Amino acid sequence: MPDPKLSRIATGKSRHMTLLLTLLKYAVVIVLASSAIEALVLSLRHGWRRYDWRAACLSAIDILVREYPLRWLLPLAFWTDAMNWVWHHRLWTLPMHHWSGWGVCFVGQEFCYYWYHRTAHRMRWFWCSHAVHHSPVQLNLSAAYRFGWTGHLAGSTLFFVFAPLLGMPPQVVLTLLSVNLLYQFVLHATWIPRLGPLEWILNTPSAHRVHHASNLEYLDANYGGVLIVFDRLFKTYVAQRDDVTCRFGLVGSTASPHHLLSVEFTHWHALGRDLRRARSLREVVGYLVRPPGWRPDHSGDTTQDLRRRATFQASGIARRHAVSPAVRGRIGS
Repeated sequence: MPDPKLSRIATGKSRHMTLLLTLLKYAVVIVLASSAIEALVLSLRHGWRRYDWRAACLSAIDILVREYPLRWLLPLAFWTDAMNWVWHHRLWTLPMHHWSGWGVCFVGQEFCYYWYHRTAHRMRWFWCSHAVHHSPVQLNLSAAYRFGWTGHLAGSTLFFVFAPLLGMPPQVVLTLLSVNLLYQFVLHATWIPRLGPLEWILNTPSAHRVHHASNLEYLDANYGGVLIVFDRLFKTYVAQRDDVTCRFGLVGSTASPHHLLSVEFTHWHALGRDLRRARSLREVVGYLVRPPGWRPDHSGDTTQDLRRRATFQASGIARRHAVSPAVRGRIGS
């Protein structure tokens, strides 16, 4: 005879899942409407020309094309099939009738997302898709849903495929991932201040401003989704500084910020050009899996390259200032 208590718990969980799925069903309408309201308020407060309406329209086209024609046309069901296959070969089953099972799935999904997001910044193949999200030079709610059209084809779902091996149901993992992304929508609002002690646990608007900044001090940081704890654990957390104003957009971008196809495909085109010029298999692999900006002759513009040059220039300036004026005069003569 079934336990009435367990039946009530299962019914409650089913209702919560139904409510959650309903919310996600209307997510596109919610985010578009919310970003439009923010755009109107910011324009009225700061002036219509201060808000980048063309970039907002480009982001709207990006999400509408991605969520409707591309979702129907691209053969992406194999990712779900792969997750289901792994689920059928799982090592154990989590108790999804209990809060602990959901807690494990939430943390597990966050862990997978952290490594996907970190790889998307540190491996050029994935960066070609993810760079679209970082292309806006203004950070606002409209930038939140500019994800590009090639993410799933590039293999971003691969980072979540093996979560079911540890007993996380595929539907739950993908649903929590959608909740993760919906939560991050709010993080793109620059008018939300720092949130005090929550900055230690959650990914906040302040932490996400750092993530989107192209300042050298802020590059490659704060990859978390809902949680920031994995950034702190793996030493990728950087706090926003009062003395360094965030500058948004891509480092050294050559793409037109208001040309849709340029934003969507410039990085793929550049990767293809570099692959054609590669002189060995090692260079081909390097262009694909090494960080954006990598060059085989060590003349690239990776984050490490840029920081090394900045350090070298700073040390040179420091040495020049350390020399007395009289000595500098003799050197100059």
